[in-house]
Amino acid sequence: MRILLVVLSCAFVVSMYSAPARAAAQPQVFDTSAGPVKITPLNHASTLIEAGGKVIYLDPAKPVKFSGLPKADLILITDIHGDHMDPDSVKEISKAGTEVISSPAVAQTVTAAKPIANGETKSWQAWTIEAIPAYNIKRGPSPGKLFHEKGRGNGYVLTYGGKRFYFSGDTEGVPEMRALKNIDVAFVCMNLPYTMPPEEAADAVKAFHPKIVIPYHYRGSDLAVFKKGLEGTGIEVRLLDWYPK
Repeated sequence: MRILLVVLSCAFVVSMYSAPARAAAQPQVFDTSAGPVKITPLNHASTLIEAGGKVIYLDPAKPVKFSGLPKADLILITDIHGDHMDPDSVKEISKAGTEVISSPAVAQTVTAAKPIANGETKSWQAWTIEAIPAYNIKRGPSPGKLFHEKGRGNGYVLTYGGKRFYFSGDTEGVPEMRALKNIDVAFVCMNLPYTMPPEEAADAVKAFHPKIVIPYHYRGSDLAVFKKGLEGTGIEVRLLDWYPK
């Protein structure tokens, strides 16, 4: 029995260190001139952002279990699809004084939302929020139709303490993404057929060259392809698990 236990223990240790090299779903902390920003992956596109005593959720949606998580001071929503816009989750994490900012299309359903259109900028507390167009160029459910029409959805550039954080929303590698400047941390989507494959995502990221890029909203994508596409660029690629079991 003792020998069996030793063998099993060794096997467990080996399996731990031979697993694919991907970081656990853990908070990422970024220093800024206004203090640290903590960004925690929740699931798919759902993200928790904490800084300066304030709590921001991006695209809170099922299957995230929000019990035990802090209530929101601000909720940002990118698009109308259920993996981004979930009125039940918005209600669950809201408290007195919670503000919601979204694309105009979302605001038609989430009536508490204040709309921000592509290209507009708003200030909230110590944050600056820029709405970046997020849309398909060529992919859609049928000829002549796109999964995400231009103008309906937003990506966001959030600036805090001099650091710029980009969240792509549902998009292909559109010109507006490729033209971004001075992005410190980019969260970039990739999943077919709805947005783009990892090699296209890597090509778009090379164009605007953030200091750090973190794939999110990537269900079914091969992140190794994305990482390989950025080798030699000097861009740090961080692979996090956005789909906890």
